Amino acid sequence: MKNTKDTTTAGTTAPLSAKVSPAAKKTLLILNCILLSIGNCGGPLIMRLYFIHGGNRVWLSSALETAGWPFIFLVLIILYFHRRRSAAKHPNNDKPTTFIYMRPRLFLLVAFIGIITGLDDYLYAYGVARLPISTSALIIASQLAFTAFFAFFLVKQKFTAYSVNAVVLLTVGAAVLALHTSSDRPAGESKREYAVGFGMTVAAAVLYGFVLPLIEWTYNKAKQEITYTLVLEIQLVMCLFATIFCMVGMTINNDFKVIPREATEFGLGETKYYIIMCVSALIWQCFFLGAIGVIFCASSLLSGIIIAVLLPVTEVLAVVFYKEKFQAEKGVALVLSLWGFASYFYGEYKLTKNSKDNTESSQRSTELAQTNYSSV
Repeated sequence: MKNTKDTTTAGTTAPLSAKVSPAAKKTLLILNCILLSIGNCGGPLIMRLYFIHGGNRVWLSSALETAGWPFIFLVLIILYFHRRRSAAKHPNNDKPTTFIYMRPRLFLLVAFIGIITGLDDYLYAYGVARLPISTSALIIASQLAFTAFFAFFLVKQKFTAYSVNAVVLLTVGAAVLALHTSSDRPAGESKREYAVGFGMTVAAAVLYGFVLPLIEWTYNKAKQEITYTLVLEIQLVMCLFATIFCMVGMTINNDFKVIPREATEFGLGETKYYIIMCVSALIWQCFFLGAIGVIFCASSLLSGIIIAVLLPVTEVLAVVFYKEKFQAEKGVALVLSLWGFASYFYGEYKLTKNSKDNTESSQRSTELAQTNYSSV
């Protein structure tokens, strides 16, 4: 994997990172990929379920995308007491156990990202309210191209032939799906509403394509040790400010007053209404935690690629649960997405293998030179 935590490139300052064993980092990467997969596939489905059965509060739906941040707070408390116990086992360690790692400068940067994320949540929720899952998912997949573009300028992302091929294939896959969007307009929805929803979703794709490299850039400019605990703090602050932004919108739109009435009129019943709200917050929290976790372990480009490659999975789930049509274009997009995903990882495998071979060759040369020196 491209390790952005111990590499310095022109124009960027590599962050100080805690020493993590390759095995631990690989395990952490797999865990975050799983979280990202759950959130990326489940989030749109649970949100669409709310709108299908009578929900129509866009600001409420956008707030739920980040409202699960208190769960991260509980995890941070558990980690704090774990660090205290570990410190107690070493009597010679007189350093106090730190509860908050984030410094004020980093806090301000992350709070700003949180506000941008809140805006992106609203744009995305508006699109999901107006478009079928298949259409909104294919538009969001185009964020990979924007992620690659912004990653090049913000974090000097290095591209190989394989990563460029992956970006092209995944973007083409989304474009192929766009061939059937004209027949996807929900019944009873005007062309204007559909067009506005389409435009809002495109804006959401562009904005989140900017947010992912921006988070990686923030890691680079943090000027403090980047640990996974700090990553969790970043997630908490980012989601807190995104939720506050959306709750301001909810207040202006009188959503808090309407929620009880909407719950009683909900198509699946009042109890399931609130269950959907809770499940939505939890699933979306998996998405955001997985996304920034993958950035921590690898790069913003990989995070964007995983989001894009899960597009066909979301499409299939929409067909299964919401009986949306599965045209031939979706099958082609599935093949292209898997091809692009395989291309990216094959390129990373070759890069890692070449790096390992070069390191071993350098070590052998050093040992040979030392042997010759000793014989002299």
